Amino acid sequence: MLEGLLIGLQTALSIQNLLMVIGGCLIGTFIGMLPGLGPMSIIAIMIPVAISLGDPSAALILLAGVYYGAIFGGSTSSILLNAPGVAGTVASSFDGFPMARQGKAGKALTIAAIASFAGGTIGAILLMVFAPMLSSVALLFHSAEYFALMVVGLSAIAAFAGTGQVAKAIMMTVLGLIMATVGEGALFNMPRFTMGLMDLQSGFGFITLAMAMFALPEALFLVLKPREHKESDGDIKDLRITRAEARAIAPVIGRQSVQGFFIGVLPGAGATIASFLGYAVERNIATKAEQEEFGKGSIKGLAAPETANNAACTGSFVPLLTLGIPGSGTTAILLGALIALNVTPGPRLMIDAPEVFWAVIMSMFIGNLVLLVLNLPLIPYIAKVLSIPRNFLIPFILFFTLMGAYIGQNNATELLLLVGFGICATILRFADYPLAPLLIGFILGGMLEDNFARSMQLYDGISFVWERPMTLGLLIVAAILIILPSYRARRARLRADGIADGD
Repeated sequence: MLEGLLIGLQTALSIQNLLMVIGGCLIGTFIGMLPGLGPMSIIAIMIPVAISLGDPSAALILLAGVYYGAIFGGSTSSILLNAPGVAGTVASSFDGFPMARQGKAGKALTIAAIASFAGGTIGAILLMVFAPMLSSVALLFHSAEYFALMVVGLSAIAAFAGTGQVAKAIMMTVLGLIMATVGEGALFNMPRFTMGLMDLQSGFGFITLAMAMFALPEALFLVLKPREHKESDGDIKDLRITRAEARAIAPVIGRQSVQGFFIGVLPGAGATIASFLGYAVERNIATKAEQEEFGKGSIKGLAAPETANNAACTGSFVPLLTLGIPGSGTTAILLGALIALNVTPGPRLMIDAPEVFWAVIMSMFIGNLVLLVLNLPLIPYIAKVLSIPRNFLIPFILFFTLMGAYIGQNNATELLLLVGFGICATILRFADYPLAPLLIGFILGGMLEDNFARSMQLYDGISFVWERPMTLGLLIVAAILIILPSYRARRARLRADGIADGD
């Protein structure tokens, strides 16, 4: 291992590979800020450039830099404009955007940059130490375990609901699950609920729905409720975090770096589930006073998903490099690039091509440092987006929203869906319905159905629930996540009644 590390460090520190790290991070960060252009789109565009290099190490370092650079930069549009074009940064908008509206845009971007750096760096350390061992653990997860993992993700939905909104959150989650059934199903390759429209054959696009739930209502709210939008004077203050805030987010960053990494290791899980679960876990273990702040500008609520999604990005390289299994659409593109360069990822990669394996890992340390050095000085300038007058900001948001939805599918129907869903989302927001649970239900619904269908076929029924101990264990965790908030609320109510009665 030590010899491999030295080979990787030497390869990563070559002039060409250093330029690839810096270039990949720059491209990923700045294009990732644009809603709709997620890491998958950017990497697909960059593949011809990477292959033309001819060197597998340089090519993978470039594409890896673009990947975690896009996740790093994707949080900017979520925080400043409430326009999460990447699934992994949706949870960052829950508290990041409220902080920006409170005049703390600089602080929110600083916390996001530090949390992303810490999550990516700790994830790289864990990847370096545990990659060989975790490859065998990842193989233990089959369709039944992934189904149970999706249930765990859905069971944490109460964490995304405000006080007294659990029933509304459940309704919105169910609506999201229903919307996930549009298109071809897992059991039968027949279109469902498409109303005869060919454009709905593959279902609703995530980017379209994300823009409709968050970005478009924000633009409409600027028109309908102009007094709620306070234009900044352009003087971005409060960039630094205090010692008390640093102490508050330090344990969050530590926990979510580890949790996010291990979720990222599981093929099919990835940064999206890691960020949602990270947010849910931190809210559930927070004190009652801190729980009230979640969704209103909590620094913990921002640090948790930002740390988890970057750690998960690093973790996703475990199944890719050690098993040759792509854990997501993005890593599937990376796998294709490796094969095109005549490199076969799998258990023998560390032996046959140690310079590729270890160079990618070592480049992650350099890349995360590059991202931090690039982003921190630019925060005052990036945050000035909020100083744009409302008359210009509304068309700006609408342009990137429409462009993001169209680029996502290259389909004009997506624009009609965007407007329709956006108007519905605005009405739901006026009625005080939480929109995040709908998006979570939609994201997890497709994976939940696919894995449940495969498990049913393999075990000829639902016997997989008790026949596979890991599945049963995950479902028990899901049950605890459902029961615990209700139990804590009931105990707090009884304690309050006791105090009122003079006990």
